[in-house]
Amino acid sequence: TMSSSFQNEVLNSTNWYRAQHEAAPLTWNSTLASYAQDYAKNCIWKHSGGPYGENLASNFQTPTLAISAWAQEEKTYNYAHGKFSEKEGHFTQLVWQNTTQIGCGLVQCDNNDAADSGVKGAYLVCEYSPRGNVEGQFKENVE
Repeated sequence: TMSSSFQNEVLNSTNWYRAQHEAAPLTWNSTLASYAQDYAKNCIWKHSGGPYGENLASNFQTPTLAISAWAQEEKTYNYAHGKFSEKEGHFTQLVWQNTTQIGCGLVQCDNNDAADSGVKGAYLVCEYSPRGNVEGQFKENVE
């Protein structure tokens, strides 16, 4: 199980950014967290393709800094356009108003043979439910 300090760090950081965008705070979901942790253990840098929204991060000092990097994508997000973009997808999922729950996993991927898709170092995987980044729903969910 993930430590409560890790949970608190993820929730505090995530919900601080959500508050800036009129999105209600997320609550921790242990099912999402288990899914995230199990997936993170693979140390593969690609999306799991599961039923949830998903953000990935690697090479960060703390989870707070990883989440902050996701939030910084807002700088290039086009609110008027209101569409999914690969470049801002972490940000839009982070603040997606219809999402209510989050669960994350954190793994040190130190034994990885730096394969093409391999992750080296800290690997943060966060799962979101209901999932965000739904086509046609950006304008009402990202403010």
